[in-house]
Amino acid sequence: MLRGLGGSLALPLLDAMQAPKPAVRRFQAVYVPNGMAMEYWTPKAEGAAYELTPILEPLAAFRDRMLPVSGLKANWNYIHAGASGSFLTGTTRGGRNEVEIVADVSMDQLLARRLARETQVASLELSMDAPANAGACTGNLSCVYTHTLSWRSATQPLPMEWNPRVVFEKLFGDTGTTGAAARRQRMLEHKSILDSVREKLEGLRHELGPADRTKVDEYSEAVRDVERRIERAERQDSREIAAIDQPQGAPPVFEDHLALMFDLQVLAFQSDLTRVISFMMGKEQSARPYPQIGVPEAHHPLSHHNDVPELIAKMSKINRYHATLFAKYLARLDATPDGDGSLLDHSIILYGSGISNSTRHSGDNLPLLIAGGGAGRIKGGRHLVFPKNPTMANLLVTLMDKLDVPVEKLGGSTGRLPLDPLAGV
Repeated sequence: MLRGLGGSLALPLLDAMQAPKPAVRRFQAVYVPNGMAMEYWTPKAEGAAYELTPILEPLAAFRDRMLPVSGLKANWNYIHAGASGSFLTGTTRGGRNEVEIVADVSMDQLLARRLARETQVASLELSMDAPANAGACTGNLSCVYTHTLSWRSATQPLPMEWNPRVVFEKLFGDTGTTGAAARRQRMLEHKSILDSVREKLEGLRHELGPADRTKVDEYSEAVRDVERRIERAERQDSREIAAIDQPQGAPPVFEDHLALMFDLQVLAFQSDLTRVISFMMGKEQSARPYPQIGVPEAHHPLSHHNDVPELIAKMSKINRYHATLFAKYLARLDATPDGDGSLLDHSIILYGSGISNSTRHSGDNLPLLIAGGGAGRIKGGRHLVFPKNPTMANLLVTLMDKLDVPVEKLGGSTGRLPLDPLAGV
């Protein structure tokens, strides 16, 4: 960790730092809202012989490190509140009105309690949407349920941060008592994190071998690039704040905002500042339109397609677009060296939604996939189909085992799932 005025730069894993030790395992949840066009998502064949469906096709490059999972049901299926509310908690119930807030400790926070011993930031909770922690959003229940995946306790939901500037400062800003003042002063002086640690960074480079110098240079440029893009967004916001009504740091264009958020997550993993991230690509009931892909309709109303084929096909375009953007993120992780592999090789990423057929708010046969190698713990290239409708909480408990943080029970779990291939298969 290199510290300068008002900031610090965490370094990626360098050859000079490495000693024989177990690979670092990381967990991430990436949530997509409003269910899925299941006809375009679910592979027909089971096992290694499955073919990629239209929604999964953008992920073709990662087929061997991907497990589509079918047959699991939500633990709490109450329209949109239960979808995101039980996704990582496995809770079997929620509140009964807008002021009663109850769920269960979420998987990411169970991991954070253990892994916080190893990192500076226990976990990141991120979103593409501004938080709403008061009022009713769905079924007369609190907006908390549709705006977060993460629960520190049964009654303590965690807000999801959507502003890239705030995330950047959490990762690289001064964490001392004068941190806020120092950050404001640095912004006024247009001083970057890298500028504030330049002298120490140069001194470090002279002590490293050629391979490590290259790693440091590439990482430093990635940090600087994210800084520049956030600053551009802030300048744009200052010109257009009345029109777009967004806080500083969040670009008005969805793809630009998403790219910044994903890049920050890569940096957080690469520097080992955290090993646990939960990210909502959209909140439940998101009304975001996607005219850039030929879907000008608002997402949530479109998701109530009443099984009309033409509307389901439009819904599938949104689902496929989300998968395309997710594939770009996986490519970044795969291209980032980490020990004897890549960040993707050493991560377990749970992608999907807490609703299947969105027009009926169905909690059966949830659209889920697991990406990444889990440092050798996850064998991809297969479509897993579980009979008898086990609950998603059983999957969460199983993933905790894969991350070496075993728990006896999580939410409404009733056991574990066999994710490993049979011998000889």
